This record gives sequence, structure tokens and C-alpha cells, in this order.
Amino acid sequence: MEAYINGLSVISPQNTFNNSDFLSEPVLHDTNYLYCIEPPYKEFLNPTLARRMARLIKMGIAAANICMKDAKIEMPDAIITGTALGCLEDTEKFLLAIIENKEQFLTPTSFIQSTHNTVSAQIALQLKCMNYNFTYVHKGFSFESALLDSLMTIAEGEAQNVLTGAHDEMTDKYYRVCDRIGYWKKENVSTFDLIHSKTNGTISGEGAAFFMLGKEKSENAYAKIRALKTIYKPANKTEIGAKINDLLSEKGLNFSDIDLVIYGINGDNRYDSVYYDIMKDLFSNATSIYFKHLCGEYQTASSYAMWIASMILKTQTVPSSILIGENKHKSIKNVLIYNSFLNIDHSLFLLSVA
Repeated sequence: MEAYINGLSVISPQNTFNNSDFLSEPVLHDTNYLYCIEPPYKEFLNPTLARRMARLIKMGIAAANICMKDAKIEMPDAIITGTALGCLEDTEKFLLAIIENKEQFLTPTSFIQSTHNTVSAQIALQLKCMNYNFTYVHKGFSFESALLDSLMTIAEGEAQNVLTGAHDEMTDKYYRVCDRIGYWKKENVSTFDLIHSKTNGTISGEGAAFFMLGKEKSENAYAKIRALKTIYKPANKTEIGAKINDLLSEKGLNFSDIDLVIYGINGDNRYDSVYYDIMKDLFSNATSIYFKHLCGEYQTASSYAMWIASMILKTQTVPSSILIGENKHKSIKNVLIYNSFLNIDHSLFLLSVA
């Protein structure tokens, strides 16, 4: 199952919603709580409608619109998204209203907008799109599940162009809950010092990313998705290495054919060692980069990594802000993404030049 990325967009804690700029001036954050830098929504939404929409819904609609405009596609054959938490802000509003109003006189707006499929549904309503629409809620595999469904839909001939996305947000209340169970660092860490951190925890993030996947390559194609594999609770690095070998072998490749590897290093000393082991044992000759110091940690952060991989393959440039060591390959043909969430949900993506 393969597909071309013919358009893309990502809204993140960096200035990324304009595809003409590829991390030329990365934004430094000095807190452990990274918010998205949002575009002017009046370009994508009626102001009257936007007032009633939660932040994540607006981010999702804007990212989808930018992606479709980038791909020059007005109507996708399917809309498939992944999210771990859905519209968390509206969920919190509805639950608080239940408590404060003693379960009486509740307005339905927050409840309606709190469901996980709200973003994909709102995109469809904006487009008047009656085609296949599905949202996956699979924790750290949410984006991977959406991507897998997209690839299968294209492979089975049910769609030519699929709008595939991922979206998750961070709220103050959810941040505090996760802080109690040790997700985040206790000390403030500058984002560009995150890779050198040797303490428990990481920094929180959020984002909305969309990709227009096509069966055929367009003139503006960024990359080709060649394979995807997920690994649930691998026993050790040996199992992970075997799964990577299986993925590459299926495509007639070996470790030396990978020019660049994107690692989900997040500064948490409990989990980062597996990335460095894979880097040293399997991909010592490949260029190594990381990305979570730019977007923070969230359960669909792999979508941000896929945006980076696509931009690298299209522009053939590797920003210095994401490099680990030196750039060992001036020509980049094959990129592997290796990401995990809490060392439980591990995912592998193989992308190549379009």
C-alpha cells in the first residue's frame, strides 16, 4: 500500500502554516507547555461561525483548508482523521457545566463539539462533502490508524484523493492531570536544550496536521509513503530492530539504504535510550534528526514528524535546528520515522522521494 503526499499543512507551536517556510527561524520556548501559533482564521471561517467554535476545531479546519489549497483539490474522496483526546476543551466545559448547574439548564453546544469526530465532521460540513468520513481514537496509534485506513482506501480503489489528518490539543486542566502522573518535567527546560536533558518527563505540545494523499503523483508532490508499521509494547530493542528490518525488507531495502532517520526523542531519560540504541546499532551511517523540541509531546505528534519528512524530501534541505550531529547525505531519497509514546505505542513510517 503506497500513496503520494500531494499537499500538506500543519499548525504547531512553530510558524509552520505557511509551506513556503521550512523552519528557517524556529521559535524558542522556555516553558514546558507549548501552544500552537495560530493563523488568522478569518481567511478560512466566517467570523460568526468561528466565535462558536473551539480552538481545536478552528485549527483543524484551517489546516485542512491550507492542505487542500496546497494540493489544488477542492473535494476529497474521503476525510480520515486521528485524535487521542478529541476536542478536550469543550469536553471540560460540558463536564464543568454539569457540576456548576447541578445537571440542569445545560446548553448542548459544548457537548456537540466535544465528540472526537467533530473536526472531521466540521470539515465535511464546510465542504459539503458527503463522502467517507471517519475518525480513529487509538491513543498513540490514532494518526497511524487514520493513515493506514487512508492507504487501504486508496489501494482498494475506493478513493483517488484522501484528506488525512491528526489533531490534539493541550489544556490547563489536562496538563495538571498529566503532571501528577509524571508526564512533564518538573523544571523548566528551553526547547533547544531538551535533547540534553537527563531527567524524567518531557514538555507538552499540541498540533493539527493534514495531508492530501493521492493514488497518482501530482506536480506538487512532496513525498511517497511506502510503508507503515506499528509495534505495541515491544519486549526490547532487538524486537524493534527486527520489525524495522521486516519493514525495509518488504520494500527491498536494507539499513544502509536509509539516508535520514527522524527520532521521537523527547528528553525523557526513562524512554530515550531506545532511540539512541537504534541510532548507534542500525543507522550509524544515516543522518539523524529529532522534532519534539519544536512541537512538544502529544499522542499524534508523529503527524508533525511526517510533515518534516515530507518537507525534507521535497526541498532536499535539513534545518540545523533539528539535526543530531552532522548531515551525512546531501541527497536524501529514503526517510524513516521512528516514534513512540511512553514506550508503549511504537510506530515506523517509510517515505521516499516522490
